[in-house]
Formats: sequence, structure tokens, C-alpha cells
Amino acid sequence: MSLVDQIIAWYSAHMNYASITGLMAVESSFIPFPSEVVIPPAAYVAENPESVLCATGNYPVDVLLIVLFGTLGAMIGAIINYALSVWLGRLIIYKFADSRLGHMCLLSSEKLERAEAYFREKGNVSTFVGRFIPGIRQLISIPAGLSRMHFGAFLWWTFLGAFIWNCILALVGYVAAGQADLINKYSHELSVAILVLLGAVACYYAVRWLIGRTKRR
Repeated sequence: MSLVDQIIAWYSAHMNYASITGLMAVESSFIPFPSEVVIPPAAYVAENPESVLCATGNYPVDVLLIVLFGTLGAMIGAIINYALSVWLGRLIIYKFADSRLGHMCLLSSEKLERAEAYFREKGNVSTFVGRFIPGIRQLISIPAGLSRMHFGAFLWWTFLGAFIWNCILALVGYVAAGQADLINKYSHELSVAILVLLGAVACYYAVRWLIGRTKRR
């Protein structure tokens, strides 16, 4: 049994708001751990208290609190990444990513470069949009810290992205009835749908801005 499988088994027997917060903090930091195994099962158990997913019966009972505590955990992990990036700087962060321990955390300089390129392209809003992109979600706080993004803006965009993503995961957990394969499928499809929607909204406002600018001229 892998370490992740052991954690999932422990989580199933100790599913509560504290464990949700802790595991989501881990997921949002540089330590690889999928959020899909935290929020969806908790949301399903909350809506189906007779479920056997939680062996001890000590399960969370409010989906909104699950989302809020999951968001709190995600913000804690993101703040850790941000603070470490500010404190250690680019050179040490990249050396760690290419170290043996960094590789154990599934990090590499290539992944960090990809996250930095995405941050440079999208700007501060990338800490929001990046929450819906696999491979970027856990790392986007690092370039934010390296660029010393305004901390208030960082907190706001991180909260907004994490909250919406956790709402999606909670919905997926309910629809997929706690089944891991369906959770992975639906969470991926919904994240793509959210990105398409965000792109459409951005295009709409860009077109409105261009039309207004043309009229003013």
C-alpha cells in the first residue's frame, strides 16, 4: 500500500473538519496530494450519513463547512509556499526543486519554470485561474511569492479560486457518490468547463472595453 493509500485509509476513519483542513493544506503546498480524495468523499458522507466511507461515524455533517474548512486549508498551504518563496528566493527554491527531496515531492525546475511563465502571462489573476489547472494548482503560489505579489491581492485571489474549486469538488462528490474513478473524471471535466466559462467572460468584457473605447474616439 502506497503512502497516499495509507493516508486515504486513515482519512476515511478520521474524517472531520480538522483532517479536511490539514490535508487540504498539504495539497495546496509543494507536497503532492490530490484534493479529489479529500473534499468529494467528505461531501458525499455529509449528504449520506449512512455511508460506510467513514468507519468511525465521526463524519462532517455540513457541506458548506466542508468547503470553508477545505478553503482554509488550501489558503494555509498557499501561504506556506508564498512565504517560503519570499524568504528563500529563486535560487534556493530551484535548487530544492531539482534535489532528491524535491523530486520526491514531484517538483522540478521545469515545473517551476512553467508555473512562473503562466504567472507572468496571466499576472496576479493567475493565482485564481491557476486553481483550476492540474499541475499549476499547487505551484502557482511559488511564482507569486518570488515576484512578491501584493499579499492582500494574493490572499483574495487564492481564497476565491480555492473556494470555487472546493465547491466544484463538493458537487462532484455528491454526484459521483464517492466513487474515485468518477470523481477524477467529473472534476477534470468541470475544471475544463470552468476555464472555458472564465475565458468567455474575459472575452466578453474585453469586447465591451474595445467597443467603449472605439465609441469614445
